[in-house]
Amino acid sequence: MLDIKFIREHAEELKQAAIHKKVDCDIDHLCRVDQRRRSIQHELDSLRAQSNELGPQMALYRNPKSKWYTEALERGMTADQIAAQAQQTQSELAGIKSQIKGLEEESRTVVEEFDALMLTVPQAPDPDVPIGRDDTDNVELRRVGDVPKFSFDPKDHVALGESLGIIDIERGVRLGGTRNYVLKGDGTLLHQAVLRLAQDLMVERGFVPMTVPVMVREQVMEGTGYFPVGRDQAYLIERDEKVLVGTAEVPLTAYYQGEVFTEADLPKKMVATSLCFRREAGATGKDTTGLYRIHIFEKVEQVIVCKNDVETSKRFHDEILANSEDVLKALELPYRVVNVCTGDLGVAQVQKFDIETWMPSRNSYGETHSASRFYDFQARRLKLRYRDSARKVRFCHTLNNTVIASPRILIPLLEIHQNADGSITIPIALRPYMNDRDRITPPPGTRPTC
Repeated sequence: MLDIKFIREHAEELKQAAIHKKVDCDIDHLCRVDQRRRSIQHELDSLRAQSNELGPQMALYRNPKSKWYTEALERGMTADQIAAQAQQTQSELAGIKSQIKGLEEESRTVVEEFDALMLTVPQAPDPDVPIGRDDTDNVELRRVGDVPKFSFDPKDHVALGESLGIIDIERGVRLGGTRNYVLKGDGTLLHQAVLRLAQDLMVERGFVPMTVPVMVREQVMEGTGYFPVGRDQAYLIERDEKVLVGTAEVPLTAYYQGEVFTEADLPKKMVATSLCFRREAGATGKDTTGLYRIHIFEKVEQVIVCKNDVETSKRFHDEILANSEDVLKALELPYRVVNVCTGDLGVAQVQKFDIETWMPSRNSYGETHSASRFYDFQARRLKLRYRDSARKVRFCHTLNNTVIASPRILIPLLEIHQNADGSITIPIALRPYMNDRDRITPPPGTRPTC
């Protein structure tokens, strides 16, 4: 969320941001509602001041033992005149209270509309974010690692997984419907191994490991910027007024909501492994087979809460991006980093770098990581603050990035490290998590599918 004063002063810039980010946001209407909201508040303040002034006068008029009443009689006023003045003041006070009640009712309606409109205002992208319509306009920054060349006809991850007896798409769909799967045997061990490798690396680098709820209140989704815009992507548990998160970023970032740090407390560096749930609304017909676009997965997520300083945020953005790149290097996977364009940015992000890993079966790079910088957008919604060295209370900055997400990462892991005999070479970094084995081969008695 942005500060309303900032919105008033940068209305034209934010209109362009909404256009470039393809966000449905009416800045002009918001400003009109804001003006009415402030006007009502000004009227209420004035009327309440008058009411506060007239109330004590009524008490004097009706108390014959008061000093004011005695002095009024001494000045020549009669009891009837005092009673008449009391009646006039009572009528005036009743009129004021009636106006206050009417304005308070209008204020509730206007504030409700104002709050809803504020949630639609996007963060303006940084100047070095490329202008574009969608992910096809993202700008490649670098490529790391060599795309493999096979001396045999390579299989895709589904064929590999089925022949090795480690992936079962058919039964997964039978159990949970489309975009579901089952991992078993070495598939489960490999899935757990990449998660453990990623978490261990993050703990070594000073991130505090966390276990957080994956079922949260709607306010937490709103606070992190996933509601209202991304509501159609979330699984709602409506009976209990809860939401299943699509990333541990949500509970991690909201963990300190409403709290005030000292500057010395920052940065807060956290990492969590969690289940993630996504409806994939609007993805009908896209990536319907395999493990690329699924409803339930696990992810190791890194989050940093830091002081309100642009250069500090940019430095931490580079840091979290490097953490994820180092995991991919350890997995011996070629990838590229792209600067995400405006049309592919979310409402809250000021800049995002995606990491795309080479996937032979797609003959292209596929997104596996997203590193986002938010400045104080999320912190304002969450009231996440700190007291700086001058004792001024300021909103924090927040950042996050995927360390690894599985089973999507199993696509390049299986496809790139496959061998002519259908086995999979286990990268050296994963072998300690796989009982020091160097290969995945079909279990005894498994009948290859091809």
